[in-house]
Amino acid sequence: MISLQRIGVSSLAQSLNEVIKRLTDWFRGVEKPIIVSFSGGTDSSAVLAIACKAVEPYNVVAVTALSPIRLEEDLNWAKRITSTFGVKHIIVETNELSDPNFEVNLPNRCYICKKYLISKLLEVARKLNAKTIVDGTNASDLSSYRPGIQALKEAGVRSPLAELGISKDEVKLIAKAIGLPNWDRPSATCLATRIPYGESITLEKLKRIAEAEEVVKRLLGVKTIRVRDHGYIARIEVDPRDRNKFFSEEIMDLVAMELKRIGYKYVTLDLLGYRSGSLDELLKT
Repeated sequence: MISLQRIGVSSLAQSLNEVIKRLTDWFRGVEKPIIVSFSGGTDSSAVLAIACKAVEPYNVVAVTALSPIRLEEDLNWAKRITSTFGVKHIIVETNELSDPNFEVNLPNRCYICKKYLISKLLEVARKLNAKTIVDGTNASDLSSYRPGIQALKEAGVRSPLAELGISKDEVKLIAKAIGLPNWDRPSATCLATRIPYGESITLEKLKRIAEAEEVVKRLLGVKTIRVRDHGYIARIEVDPRDRNKFFSEEIMDLVAMELKRIGYKYVTLDLLGYRSGSLDELLKT
């Protein structure tokens, strides 16, 4: 596939149309109805949009997890996007914390989590007699540590973006071109990714992390934010271009005060800024 990042401006629209056509053809070639594992993020939104373009909306079902490890804004976006396309939207309640293998938070946590979600998707598929389940995994995801991808493969869940070699940046271009309102929404991984491997995942920690990230968003106006939970220590990651928003004694004091109110004893800023899977860096040492 030709990278959309390497072509000239004059050819961009044509190339986008070609990629969208390939995705459209992909969906037309699979069995219906199609279940989309739908988080409300840009990737799964693009998948849902093209699926609806390719086949009748009644042949597409979006399934979203209502879970303690997900942000509330994820569900809000999922509802907004599905209402735009008029597709059936099923919300399934999940409680990953009920699985001791997930709670202990070993490096294969993502695999365990994805297996649990897939079991819910399969339940829906059986009820609807659906043969095809898809998700929003893209080609860029294949180059990072994502053990959950193995769970997708084992269950036969398809990832059209990854199969067609479409990268994260290219998905954003596609989403923008087709008018998705969340085309530039930052990646929103589950809250469990903020807790270092080997440290137990609890509902209390998840709520503290979610509240802390909301505080930093409100005070600094940043879009990309991760509060890594190291016990008593909060390690804040923001987009590297937003680090200068902390360069004020007043702001630093305010952020520290608010996060201490939530329960942290020490509040720190990661000098390198946000990078996906920063806690996975410990696995490489």
